[in-house]
Amino acid sequence: MDWLPDLTQSDKPRYLAIADRIAADIAAGTLAVGERLPPQRRLAEALAVDFTTVARGYVEAQRRGLVESRVGQGTFVKVASAKVVAPRAPSPELVDLSMTLPPEPDDPALIARLQQGMVEVSERLVGLMRYQPLGGAPADKAAAGLWLSRRGLTPAPEQLFVVPGANAALLAILSSLAKPGDAVLCEALTYPGIRSICAQLGLSLAGLAMDGDGLDPEAFAEACARLKPRALYLNPILQNPTTITMPEPRREEIAAIARRHGVAIIEDDAYGFVPLAAPAPFAALAPELTWHIAGLSKCLGAGLRLAYVVVPDIRSGWPFTAALRASNIMASPLTAALATRWIEDGSADALLAFIRAETTARQLLAAEILLAGLGRADPLSFNLWLKLPPPWTRAAFVGQMQATGIGIVASDAFAAKGPAPEAARICLGGPIGRKGLGDVLAFMAHALEQAPEASVRAL
Repeated sequence: MDWLPDLTQSDKPRYLAIADRIAADIAAGTLAVGERLPPQRRLAEALAVDFTTVARGYVEAQRRGLVESRVGQGTFVKVASAKVVAPRAPSPELVDLSMTLPPEPDDPALIARLQQGMVEVSERLVGLMRYQPLGGAPADKAAAGLWLSRRGLTPAPEQLFVVPGANAALLAILSSLAKPGDAVLCEALTYPGIRSICAQLGLSLAGLAMDGDGLDPEAFAEACARLKPRALYLNPILQNPTTITMPEPRREEIAAIARRHGVAIIEDDAYGFVPLAAPAPFAALAPELTWHIAGLSKCLGAGLRLAYVVVPDIRSGWPFTAALRASNIMASPLTAALATRWIEDGSADALLAFIRAETTARQLLAAEILLAGLGRADPLSFNLWLKLPPPWTRAAFVGQMQATGIGIVASDAFAAKGPAPEAARICLGGPIGRKGLGDVLAFMAHALEQAPEASVRAL
């Protein structure tokens, strides 16, 4: 508790110097295994440095395996000098909160259940190493139909396709709907993937105004009349990045405008299965217009790289099939078989239940530590949309987080219309545990309490 490191001999950032000193003092015997380190705020005062500097130093020491944090007790020396991990330079991947990922399961029983599904799929390995029908094998389509029925969708098999992820679906849909120069509409803040795909295909992507319920209907109607768009892209449940869920009356209004102008709706329902009771999808409200994409990356796991696509009618499936064949041939039969097994035996439901519960707990944690009126979130969203208080700018905040090894995304990545707001998206899921997430959020909260230049000096 009385440990006070000498940082004067190091030319590294102070948080790294603290971690290095912990390693050196363990090696010298000054710090013994099981000894408690000083509380972070007390050490910050003793060293005349900012709290965030000490917090990052302890996090770096924990990464090296030198110390462990015990909830409600403090930070303790963990290992003897022979096991000390060599220090490394700061890295943006140290704590990566930039990718939208669901929380990873840590329940041994659930993990064992998921693994058993892989064992059973492996018994069919030889057959699954062959080419499968384009758009999915009959068993995989049947499982997809069962999964989609929970969203009130009952497509004919000829309208249902199993594809290798939502991005592959978007590329094939837009390739079949539009040609270079055509206009495609989206919300002012939107998924970066649609921006990349439209740029690749030479399409003109126009972002439209939003309000608290999502896309503004008047802006949509005006753009339809002026731009004659080929399609409208929407992510209407737990929207990425704002976390907005579009209510059903707004959906009906948007669908009526699209029907009046003959505009196709591309519904990216990435998070549609996360809420227990989500609004009806556009594919149920306007099936003749809607291309529905139900990806599994966000509701089960990004490594599956699988999505179920419902096309508006059988004729729409023909050019879509041609575009799929040209770019992807087929979804991985192994992945599709695993998803089918999990859906059939209830493992997918068990995993989804864990994701819901853990996401809610993490959002409560974020509300207690960080938000305090600064941002927008939903109890079931993996993301926080953090609105930065003046004088912070998105460049200053994201830059400082990256300098200390925390990856987040500035609003520029999502802006399809006008100047980007002073905001950033923070993901609460992925491999980080709840305790580690709390430490990182506390670090962010403390940084935001200071002027940007003061936080930079503290490093």
